[in-house]
This record gives sequence, C-alpha cells and structure tokens, in this order.
Amino acid sequence: MSVSSVPDLNMEINSIEDAKRACQHYSAREQELNNELKTFIEKHDRQDDKVLSLLKMMPQLQLAHTDAQQLSQMISFTSALAENISSKVKQLDITRSRVLECMQRVEDILDLKFCTDGVQTALQNEDYEQAAAHIHRFLSLDKSVLKKLTADSNEGSSLDEAFEKLHEAETQLKAIVMRKFDEAVRDEDVASVERFFKIFPLLNQHNEGLKKFSTYLCSQIADKSQKNLKSAQSVSPSDKRWTVKYADIATLLFEGIARIIEIHQPLVETYYGPGRLFSVIEVIQKECDRQIKRILDEFKVQREFYKKASSLQQMNRIPYRTTDRLDPKELDSLLAEITILSTRSQLYLRFIKRRILGDIEISSPEEKKKAEEVGRLNKLLKECELNRLMHDLLGTYVTMEEYFMRESIHKAVSMDVVEDNALTSSMLDDVFFIAKKCLRRAISSSNADIVCAMLNHATSLLQTDFYDILNDKVKLGFPSSILDFSQAYSVFQSSLQIQPSDIDKSKVEFLVTLNNAEVACEFVRTLRSNLEEEVQKMFPHASEQDGAKLESCLSEITSVNFKLQQLISYGRTHLCSAVVKPRVKPWVDSFQSASHIITDDEFVQYEANDGARPFIQNFIISTDAFLKSLKESLTTSNFDAIVSLLASELTSQFEKAVMTCQFNRLGGLLFEKELRLIIAYLTTVTTWTIRDKFARLTQIASILNLENVSEILDTWGSNSGSLTWRLTPTEVRQVLALRKDFKSEDIKRLKL
Repeated sequence: MSVSSVPDLNMEINSIEDAKRACQHYSAREQELNNELKTFIEKHDRQDDKVLSLLKMMPQLQLAHTDAQQLSQMISFTSALAENISSKVKQLDITRSRVLECMQRVEDILDLKFCTDGVQTALQNEDYEQAAAHIHRFLSLDKSVLKKLTADSNEGSSLDEAFEKLHEAETQLKAIVMRKFDEAVRDEDVASVERFFKIFPLLNQHNEGLKKFSTYLCSQIADKSQKNLKSAQSVSPSDKRWTVKYADIATLLFEGIARIIEIHQPLVETYYGPGRLFSVIEVIQKECDRQIKRILDEFKVQREFYKKASSLQQMNRIPYRTTDRLDPKELDSLLAEITILSTRSQLYLRFIKRRILGDIEISSPEEKKKAEEVGRLNKLLKECELNRLMHDLLGTYVTMEEYFMRESIHKAVSMDVVEDNALTSSMLDDVFFIAKKCLRRAISSSNADIVCAMLNHATSLLQTDFYDILNDKVKLGFPSSILDFSQAYSVFQSSLQIQPSDIDKSKVEFLVTLNNAEVACEFVRTLRSNLEEEVQKMFPHASEQDGAKLESCLSEITSVNFKLQQLISYGRTHLCSAVVKPRVKPWVDSFQSASHIITDDEFVQYEANDGARPFIQNFIISTDAFLKSLKESLTTSNFDAIVSLLASELTSQFEKAVMTCQFNRLGGLLFEKELRLIIAYLTTVTTWTIRDKFARLTQIASILNLENVSEILDTWGSNSGSLTWRLTPTEVRQVLALRKDFKSEDIKRLKL
C-alpha cells in the first residue's frame, strides 16, 4: 500500500486496521524524511569543501582583478597613442605624396625644358634616335597637369611655347622618319630600314611602323619569288628537279617567309611589344597568297593541268571509251608534285599558327581575349588564298589519283603473267604496289581529308575491280579431268612453241588465282600495318576528329579480306570436289568390298607387308604422289587447307563404309593398324593438326579391336579418364554389332 492511500490525521481511527495503516504511513514518511536529511547533510559537507576552496582562492582572484584593471588602463592608453600616431602618419603620407608629386612636376618641367632644347640639337645633328627619345619623353608627360600648375604664374606662356616647339619637332621628326624609311627601302639599305623601324614606336606610331615594315618585307618576298619563278623557267626537262620545280619554288617561298619571320620577330617584340606579330603576319600572308597564286597558275599552264583534268572529266562521262584515254604515266609526276605542294603548304601554315599562338599566349592573359585572338587566327588560316587554292588543287588531285590507281591496276591485270616456279602471278605484286604507292603519296599530302578519300577509293577498288577479277576466274571452276599439276605448270610456263591445252591453262589459272586470293589477304594486312605507321608519322598531332576519320578509313581496308576469305573458301571447296572426292571414292569402295573377317594366316601375311592390305598401301602411294604435285602448285596455307578437306572427306566416306562392313577380332585389329598408318602419313604432309578429324574413326577402330563386349565399360563413363567420346551410346552399340563374333544379347545388356 502506498503512503498516499493512507488516511491523514484528520480521519478518525475507528479500528485496529485504521491504526495499522496510519502507523505504516508515518513510518514511510519518517523514512522519507530520514533520506532527505541524509542527502542534505551530504550536500552540506560538499558545500563546506567548496566554500573552503573558494576562500583559499580569494587572494589570487583579488590579484587577478588588480592585474586586469592595470591591463585595461594600459590598453586604453596604447589605443589612444596608436590613434594619435596613426593620424599623424596619415598626414605625413599625404604630405610625402604631395612632395613627390611636386618633385615629379618639377622634374617634368625640367624634362620639358631638356626635351625642348635637346630635340632641336638632335635634329640638327641628324641624331634621330635621340630626337625620338626626347619626343617620346614629351609625349609621356601629363600636359594638362603642367598647364594647371603654371596657370597662375608667368611660366604659363613659356610652357605653351615649349609645347608648340615640341609639337613642331614631333611633326618634323615623323616626316623625316617616314621619308628616311622610304629612302632606305628604295636603296635596299637593310640597316637603315631597321634603324628607322625602331623609331616609329617612340613617336607613338606603332601601326604606321608595322604597316611600312610589313610592306617592305612583302616587297622582299615578292622580288625573291619572282626571281625564283623566272629561274625555274630555264630548268630543262633533263634536269632531275624538272618534275618538281614548281614545288621547289613554292618551298623556297614558304621557307623565305619563315626565315623572315624568325629573323624579325625578336625585333618586333622588342621595340613594339608582344601581340604585334599577328598584324605583321596578316600583311605578309596576303603577299604569300599573291605569290603562290602566280606559282600555281604557271604550274597549271606548264604541266597542262587543266587539259588533263578536262580529259578526265570527259572519260568519266564516257567510262567505256578505250581510245584517247589518258596514259596514267603522264599523271605520275604531276601527282607527286601536287602532294609535295600540299605538304609544304601544310608545314608553312602550321609554322605560322605556332608562331602566332605563342605571341597570343604572351600578350593575352585574359582567357576571353585569348579565345577571340585564336578565333581570328583560325579564320585567317582557313580563309587565306593559299588554303583555298590548295583545296581546289587537291580536289582535282583526288580525281586524278583515283584514275591513276584504277587504270594502273587494270593495266597490271592485262599484263598478268606467271613467272617460272611462281605460285602467284605478277598481277598480285603489281596491284598492291600501285595501291601502296598511291596511298603513301596521298598520306604525304598531310591532308587528312585527302588521305581518307584515297583510302576509301583503294578499298573500293580492291573490293570490286580486283575482287571481281579473282572471282570470275574462280567461278569458272576447275576442270574435272585427270590432273597432273607438274605437267600443267610446266606446259603453261614453257616458252616452247607447243601450245598448252585449254584444260591445262584453266587448271593452272584456277590454282594461281586461288593462290593470289590467299596471298592477297596477307598483303592487305601488311598494307594496313604499313599505312598506320605512315599516318602516325605524318599526323602526330591530328585532331580528335581527324584521328577518328583516319582510323575508320584504315580499318575499312581489312574488310577486303572478308570477301577474299569467302572466295578462298569457295575455291578450296570446289577444288576438293573436283580432284579430291574422285580419288577418295574408288579407294573407299575397295575397302568396302574387301573382307574384314581375317584369318590368322592372312593377318600374318599382312603383318609382313607393313601391316596393311595392298589397297591401303596403293591409296597412300597414289595420294602421296597427288599431294606432292599439288604442293608444288599451291601456297602453304592453301595446300594445308586442301589436305584438311581431304581428311574431312576421307573420314566422312570411310566411316560410312565401315558401318556397312563385318569384322572379327583380327579384322578389327588390322583396321586399327591401317587407320593409324593413314593418320601418320597425313600428319607428315601438313602443318595443320588433322588427328581430331579422325577422332570418331579412331574410337570406332578401338571398339572393333575389343576382346569382348564388356571391355567397353573399362573406358566408358566414369572410367573414360581424359578420353572424350565422340560416339553416342547408340552408335557404340552399332559399332559393336559390326563384330560378327559379338552376341547381340550381350550388346543389348550393356548399360552405357
């Protein structure tokens, strides 16, 4: 019962129960009061301890209070003192700055007087650099401040007079510098040209100086270019540089401009400051455009460029016209010269871009300003006449190069011959030599778009024209008459007057074409690898977009191999059907007609003859002679493929024949030995593995060689070990049934 439920003292106690409840209530209340009293006593003890500790700290707190008051007074005093000193220092700084300004003005006035006197003396002595220095100092003075300072004094009139004299001297000096510069240019006095060029910025004539100097440089470029062009006209056709003389002239033009920029860039940056080179190159580029146009115009006339381009256009409109076709040899040297022109122009433009970008980087710290200047540069390079002329020239180049490649390949095909002891014809080497030559020439142009165009055209030619030539010959098929490869080749390649039969020529032509297709695949892979190296060397800093285009076009070349592999597969299969199957079937028929119920005497007799029956030995001998003649006529890959097809055809027909025969124990043993003999022979004539093709026959032979039916369980299922069975349980029972001495009941009871 809780204390709260007990009646209080005001309630009457009428019974013993009420008395007990009251007693319990007061006892609980007494306990509560005792606990509270105990708590108070404990707190009182702790409070006493705290009071004692505080009493001990009182002297220290008093000392801290005194120190704090002293510190506060000290800080107040220091603050007031600092404020007082600070205001006086500020006043001193103002006074000092005014004194400095006054001194500067005094110096300016003295400089003004010095410049006024000095400029006249310098002009009289023709010391134009010193005169320009005086004018430059005068122009840097703040005239409005000087006039304000002397407005209320008598110095004002003398100051105006000095200004007037200096302005007159400035005008006079500008005229002199202009005249002297022009005279130096006319007299081709390089030292004087550079001397007066340095004076222009001192007169705040940066733009005028750069314009005149750029014009002077342009005149030098024009004179040199015209001399080079005139000297090129005297080059005779017998000269080794005659075929590239216009490319040489353009190269001299570009190298001359690059040399001028390298020599004079430090001069411009030193006396005119960074950021001025761009304006100089803009003027020079216009002169470069004019000179390269003259060179290309002369080039097109002398090389009959327009005539040849027109002929190509007419031939494209009438592609099957055989007369009046342009000889590809006439284009060879022209195409080489065009690519050299392109390469040199690309090198020149990259040089210009690199120089201007370096100047922009120094003179334009702000990213926005820098981006604007870079955009202006890209516009200059893209829209300059040089870029436009080369773009037009390369557009025609692509048409000419495509024609050269196509006609040269067709000519190589028409002149196709098979050399003595050659497995392929001359066409193969010639076609890929032409393709490589044209593509390397396109790569040397340093123009990614041109390279991609020619890569696409080469891929198209190989996939259509070249492939169609091979395909047409393979589709004619291989004559199915009895084949003697050695005789066919010797007859075809003989230089005697005896004409080979059409069948012999067809046979050899088929084999050569099959070899051409197989070797062409390797040539395509080699061509791509070589071209990738060339592209990486020529385009080390290609943009991401150009790099992706080049990679895509290069990868397309290998797509030619997909069609060639299909053609090779078809040709090999056809050759197998024409010459392999007819040789396998008679031998399989001999095996099928032979008895395989072998007696002990017969087995001993066969063992004495290399463990094989005569028709087995005859098959190996005839096949060996056939394959030796075939090996002399095919590439290693084609030969190995034919041997592989022979093995496949042999196992297919052989297995069917075996499944129709009856065997005894010795017959099965003899069959297994003969099969091993055939496998061992075929393994020696090819580099490919063929044992897997005989896996089923080998397992059939091992089953036929069992002593009893239950012996198969020693190598079946969980007992097979590393052996992988190629036969199903049903096929195993069928093979066991071929053994005449095995009971069918025993075979049926097997749990496989």
